[in-house]
Amino acid sequence: MEENLNKHSNISAADLDRLTKEASEEATPSSAKIVWNEFKADRPAFIALFIVVGFILFVMIASLFINTPKMMETNIMNYNISPGTNGYTLGADAGGRSIAQQLIVGSRNSIGIAIGLTIISSTFGICWGLISGYFSGYIDWGMQRVYDFMMMLPMTMMIIVLVTIIKNYNAVSLTLIFSIFYWEGTSRLIRSRTLSESEKDYVAASKTSGTSSLKIIFREIMPNISSLIIVDTTLSFAENIGVETGLSYLGFGLPIQTPSLGTLIANANDPNNITEYWWTWLPAALLIIVLCLSISYIGQVVRRSADASQRQGDAEQ
Repeated sequence: MEENLNKHSNISAADLDRLTKEASEEATPSSAKIVWNEFKADRPAFIALFIVVGFILFVMIASLFINTPKMMETNIMNYNISPGTNGYTLGADAGGRSIAQQLIVGSRNSIGIAIGLTIISSTFGICWGLISGYFSGYIDWGMQRVYDFMMMLPMTMMIIVLVTIIKNYNAVSLTLIFSIFYWEGTSRLIRSRTLSESEKDYVAASKTSGTSSLKIIFREIMPNISSLIIVDTTLSFAENIGVETGLSYLGFGLPIQTPSLGTLIANANDPNNITEYWWTWLPAALLIIVLCLSISYIGQVVRRSADASQRQGDAEQ
């Protein structure tokens, strides 16, 4: 950089600023590049990223070519046929319905609900935690009492009651019901970090200069805790897949005629399916395990990317 400045001693101030900026960008890699370097340095996490992204794209596209109502029609002639028989790649269930097609449509439904739940609950929890932690005092006290009240509610039982009394619910309404209860963990995590950030000098300087509270919260504090938000959102996505799957397994998730990973695993409730017709439930169970483990690996890489002392990608450069 010094050579450039000596060589161009008569350059304008604008050019000098541009050269300084370019040198700074070369010295400090972008956040996206840091994350990518971490994935390249961690082969299992890179494979996990490929699996998750590839599978999500596959089920979203493949499900467009499947007629769900026709797929869910009962066909007694194909009762529990084994994989590879009559064109059924993964066999059929007791109703003669294709397990492979149900797995594709069910994965789309379960992943879609998990994505929607993650977006809604994380957005609300982040905003609640930021506002509560920044203002503190009576505002924080009142917001935390609401949090304590929500935590005292029996979450699973409340969801079951709401699902029971709501007629003709679907994936959208189920996602909204889940979102009512699954923002608390994110809220408390963001609040604790915001409390410490609010005591730092840059926040005090912004207050002194007359910057509005909303700008301080969302333009200054929020970017400084973005790494925590990314990690929490990534791990919440894996957890939210299990939320829908677990309730669908119990019979309180998606309607019976709507495929999901939980309804497929529920086939294991029949002892005959466990011992004789394993293909009716095992593929869905293995898929959930692989997805959750893969997302967990991805979350570890994102967490390392936010901590310079733990990065592996920097060491290989």
